[in-house]
Parts: sequence; C-alpha cells; structure tokens
Amino acid sequence: MIREYAIIGGGIGGCSIAALLNAKGHDVVLIEKEPSLGGCASTFSHGGNHYNAGATTISGYHEGGIVRRIFDAVGITPDVISTDPAITIIQGDKSCVRYRDLERFISEIETFYPHAKHREFWTLIHTLGIAFYEMQGYYYSNQSGLMKVRSLLSLYPLVKRFWRYLFGNARDFITRFYGTLSPQYLDFLDAQILIVAQATSDKINFFTAVLSLGYAFNETHYPIGGMGAVCTSLTSKIPDVRTRCLVTSITKENDVYTLTTAQGPIQCKNLIMGTSHYESSQWFSDHAIKKYYQKYEKRNNHQSAFVLYMTIKTLTPYHHHYQLISETIIPHTLSKSLFVSFSDPHDTLIAPEGSYRITASIHTDTRFWTPLSKVHYQHQKKELQNLLQQWICDKLGIQNEEIVECFAATPKTFGRYINRTQLGGNALTLSNFLPRLPSNDTPIKGLYQIGDTAYAAQGWPGVVMGAFNCMRMINGKH
Repeated sequence: MIREYAIIGGGIGGCSIAALLNAKGHDVVLIEKEPSLGGCASTFSHGGNHYNAGATTISGYHEGGIVRRIFDAVGITPDVISTDPAITIIQGDKSCVRYRDLERFISEIETFYPHAKHREFWTLIHTLGIAFYEMQGYYYSNQSGLMKVRSLLSLYPLVKRFWRYLFGNARDFITRFYGTLSPQYLDFLDAQILIVAQATSDKINFFTAVLSLGYAFNETHYPIGGMGAVCTSLTSKIPDVRTRCLVTSITKENDVYTLTTAQGPIQCKNLIMGTSHYESSQWFSDHAIKKYYQKYEKRNNHQSAFVLYMTIKTLTPYHHHYQLISETIIPHTLSKSLFVSFSDPHDTLIAPEGSYRITASIHTDTRFWTPLSKVHYQHQKKELQNLLQQWICDKLGIQNEEIVECFAATPKTFGRYINRTQLGGNALTLSNFLPRLPSNDTPIKGLYQIGDTAYAAQGWPGVVMGAFNCMRMINGKH
C-alpha cells in the first residue's frame, strides 16, 4: 500500500501538518522515533517524574492567533490555561513583571528602569505587533525561481506597512530611539529577544525585535499535563500515528518514497520531513535530495540548549516563567540569561500537589560539547548543572532541602533522543532572512519540510505558520 502522505517527526511541525492534512481527508501516517510526541516540545518521564523537555509555554493561542487557528481547523480544544504575567525577569536586585496589559507593564518598566522614552517605545512595540498579526495572505515558496519571486511579491503589503523597521540593525534603532541606553537595560531587551529570535539585537532587524519583545502582550498559555499532551491532543483524530518507529533510510524511485523503519517499510507519494534541515541529508541516498539539504547546512549556527530539570517540594508560590539575567555570559554557554519554567501548582498530571517540576534552559553551542572526551564532558556538564542550580536557588529562594531531583541535558543528549543537536531553528538574523530561508516546499517533487528550520521559524506561532504555508503549497494556492 502506497500512502498519500508520510510525515517524519512528531514535533510541533510534524503534528501540525499531519493534523491539517488529516482534517482535509488525506491519507496520513505520522512517524516518531520516541515513545511520545513533541520533539523539542515533548514531555518525558525520569525516575517516574514528568518534565517538559524544552518548550514550556504556548503563545499564539489567543483569540484570532495563528495557533488557535490550527486547533480550530482540526476541531480540537487543548487543555491549556491562560497565564499572566507571561514572564518575571530578575536582573541583579531588580525584578520586572511582563504583564499582558500595556499600561500595567509600562508602569512596571518605568519603576524597573526609569526612562522618559518607555511609553513611546513599548507602545510602538504593542501597536506594530497587533498590526502584523492582523495581516494575512502572504506566503513563501522555494519550489522554483519563479515561485519564489511570486511568493515574495505576496509579501509586498507587509513590506509596505513595516519597511522602515525591516532594514538596519535593531540595536542601532533602539539606541537612536532612546538616545541614552544603559548596558543593563540592553541586556534586559536582548535576553527577551533571544528567547524568540534566537539572536540578539545587534544581529537582527528592528521588526524581528518588535515581534520578539511583543510576544508577552499576547495571551500566553500553560499546557496541563505538559507540552507533549498538547501535541498528543492535536493528533488525536489521526488514525495512524506510529511512535517508537525509527526511520533508518529513505529511497526515492519513480516518484515513490520508501522509508525503512523499525516497524517495516513504508511507501508514500509525498514525504514531509519534520526534521532539521541541518541533519536531514543523512537519511537519503538520492543525490538531488542530499544536495538540496546540504546547501542549507552552511546556515547551521550550531546553537543549541543546555537544560536543567528539577523537582522541588515546597509550599512557596511561583509564577510559571522567570528569566534570570547575569552581568556576564555564563561559562559553557552563549548567554547571560536563563529561562526558568515552573509547573502549575494545580497540574497534578505533571507533579503531585505540593511539588513543582522545573525546566530551565540556556543557549549554548553544540561545539562546546560534542568534541569532548567522556571524562571532560561529564565534568563540564556537572559544573554547569551545579552553577545553574545554585543560581536558581539563590534568586528564587529555593532551599537545598526542598530539591527532590536535579539533572541536566546537553546538545549531545538531544541528539540522542530527538535526532538533532541544533535547537531553536534558524536564527532570524540580518544575514539569514527572507529570501535566504528555506521554504516548506522544495524543488523535489513530493518532498516538503516543516519545523523551525523552514519558514517561518521558531516557536509554536512560527512553526504553525509554516504548517499553514505548507498546506498552501500542497493545495497549489500560490
């Protein structure tokens, strides 16, 4: 039996496009090597305790949001709760709460870092973000040179509306806007930008910075039962979801793809890769396909994550998300900031009452870890784990006796479990922006790509936007 669509990878992208195709009546098989879905957004068990692997929050599920649209399209309502504030930022002895309400946040930021320009700056961020999310109709294709040009022309209304913010360096724009800018406030901005754009303000345009800084003004959500539960619910109507199904090789003959898997061969007319562009060529023997992926491998910035997992038992109340900012870059990482997420105290599917599960992540480089000897690797991993654990405890008032469990994951860990060491996808830098990004379609017949290394990049909103873009390519609406 030759399947209509096979999707490799049960991350956000793979789950999204599989759910959309299934809702439109297409024959779909979704393939995932791990026991559960989610990829970077999975939930796993360690010693009987459940943790979110990396991603811990859902943005874009607000009314009219791109993520809400995909769940509405497939007729699923995820079990999520609204969170406000989106994040609490701790820098030195200061604490700033990113409230959703603009006025409330402006009051907060003026207390945190007083400046006469704050109201004008953050109102601009808020206004531009609303205007962007109201715009629709643009798409992006890489199927051919002609299709790329046509798709770029579809972006004209967006370029016309935001052109003054699309060119030039975001840091320069921000510095000119404020006139005077303290290094500490710039660190405050860069820490938030890095979460979304995977790059700091000196490497991106101001419009990318706008969308990064403005995400907290949109309603964000906490997933009951973990991020993996959201991916499971999204795909719950798909008849054929295969977990523990490792794909070892892929061949293409007479426009049919044959997948060699742990559960036997699978043949399909159309193949959708929910994998990283940087590590996908390894599965293929077809020269044209290998060449296609290899031309994008040079865009691999080797950026990844070091993630600390903790269980604590305490009655102290905590917000869902914190960001800790240091004065200097943390050893063995690329960042001054650590993103710390707590489970909801009422989410007993993740942690028993009176306990929290913590996922804390910081940007690092794969090359800081992969070449190390086993002894050096273990030493460096333990050193960074202890440093981050102590930092979290000091800033958030966690006592050592409250810690039930603590362990960590490096880029090598993620390479072993989700088949990728580079995490976060394509950084939206000035040198790595449209039209240089790969699209969700390819020049190879029947081959599509989904996930955070294809348009439109990171997080739930970016990856889901890519899923809708992929459906548009599949349906020929371009």
